[in-house]
Amino acid sequence: MNNDVPVTSRRQVRRAAGAALGAVSLLALAACGNADPTPAASSSPAAFKPATQQAGSEITVWADAARVPGVQAYQKAHPDVKMKIVTYSGDANGANDLQTKVQLFDRTGSGWPDVAFSANVNDGSWASQGKTPYAAPVDKGLIPESTLSGFADGALNPCTFNGATYCLRNDLAQNVLWYNKSLMDKFGYSVPTTWEQYQALGAKVAKEHPGYLVGTAGDAWTPEVYFWASQCPASTTTGAKKVTVNLQDPKCTRMAKLLDGLIAKGSVSKDTVFSAGFIKNKASKVLMLPGPSWYGQVLFNSTFKIPKNRIAAAAPLKFGGDAKNYTGNVGGGLWFVSSHSKNLKAASDLVSWMTTSNSYQATAATYPAYKEAAVAWLANQKKTGYFAKDVSPVFQQAAELIWPGWSATQYSQEAIYSSTVIPALNSGKTLTDTLGTWQTAITDKAKSLGYTVN
Repeated sequence: MNNDVPVTSRRQVRRAAGAALGAVSLLALAACGNADPTPAASSSPAAFKPATQQAGSEITVWADAARVPGVQAYQKAHPDVKMKIVTYSGDANGANDLQTKVQLFDRTGSGWPDVAFSANVNDGSWASQGKTPYAAPVDKGLIPESTLSGFADGALNPCTFNGATYCLRNDLAQNVLWYNKSLMDKFGYSVPTTWEQYQALGAKVAKEHPGYLVGTAGDAWTPEVYFWASQCPASTTTGAKKVTVNLQDPKCTRMAKLLDGLIAKGSVSKDTVFSAGFIKNKASKVLMLPGPSWYGQVLFNSTFKIPKNRIAAAAPLKFGGDAKNYTGNVGGGLWFVSSHSKNLKAASDLVSWMTTSNSYQATAATYPAYKEAAVAWLANQKKTGYFAKDVSPVFQQAAELIWPGWSATQYSQEAIYSSTVIPALNSGKTLTDTLGTWQTAITDKAKSLGYTVN
């Protein structure tokens, strides 16, 4: 999820995740957007010209605490590679450390890390830009095409700019429809397959089982869960620093109306799932919850403490008139190889191993973006015995259904939603009422960062 959400909201998620995963930071799992980065150059970068290479030279690797053990495992398996490992924020929790440091190194002409991990899925939007971008285009001879083609469809979209791929995706956070199978069976409800069925069931739940929930609209990542899945063009890049923002599009208004109706009836909450009050009073009453793949272990198991064999996942929903179902994405970290590296071979090999190796990714906390590693990861999920049904088919399906019309940008949808829409909801306004204000907020932020807004 985007990491420039107001600090109070982000801290709630961090505390819950800390309890859930110990040393593994949740929003290193489900990572995305940034605070207010300096606008990047809008021109296309020149052809990549590697620095003079020094075979066998030491590479410097920047990674967050959650990824450092993986880097150390690589180092142990490749003792001939000279490596300096630096632990940093990973650009999580609203940090902007990587870009700030890169800007400093650009001025001084040295210091760039050969490899950097970012929990901010939008960091490619600046790292790929400028006369000499920080990130090297990995598809220009650094990473084999056979490796690049092994990532889930669309997984590398946040890395692709100006016709080149500037990073590798660590993980995905594709959304699915989570549900409590025990409660659904108890109440005699069928799992919906369309948003219309979801809406009807939400209204039925409100009437027959008041207090039970089918979703939340108070999370910072609500746009990515609901509006992205509805194919709402809240941010669609159409060129270098050009973006279309249209929250009055019917695919935006239909989701706003759907949520408004269920909020009014009480079966969709205006709270965040990580608030202490929600965890205490509502966790056991969550009947359904559209949300990212990491909800399974992080939210339902470790945070809500829902017992084994109750929680299951269903395919992302679609509107009846749509040809197919799409989903959004709430996270996924990135690995960069520096264009300044004097040992591109070692740097590229490390990044490839971190994103594709079963020995690392199969036991990672979140769903790998690399398809082969994802198969091994899912096998380990099945071994836990936590879920009421095998989540593998649904996760694999959803990983290929992330709508490509929602683009990585230098601004954060989550921060804007948190500062604009959530307060409006809590003051009694509807999402439909707030669409205009929300659009203005996105437009103003985009323009302030140098975007031309359609």
